[in-house]
Amino acid sequence: MTKSELIAELASANPHLLSRDIELIVSTVFDEITAALARGARVELRGFGAFTIKQRDARTGRNPRTGEAVAVGEKVVPFFKAGKELRERVNKRPTGRRA
Repeated sequence: MTKSELIAELASANPHLLSRDIELIVSTVFDEITAALARGARVELRGFGAFTIKQRDARTGRNPRTGEAVAVGEKVVPFFKAGKELRERVNKRPTGRRA
């Protein structure tokens, strides 16, 4: 699901709200999660999951085309761990159906 599809779903489920207001709400939530991660904070949404950051150490990688060794610097990457309720709901979906 894309951000615009999420906004459309929320708009159809909440006809009393304007689409531009829903778009502002969704953007604000995503912006706040991003800002918290940038500050190094952990974001936990009960029943959904937790967003954290992980430090990746510097390493030597390989250029897949040439096989040449390439230095890859250390970096911080976002990480998401699904909550128990989300995992349970995903695992209860009908078999044979893929999203």
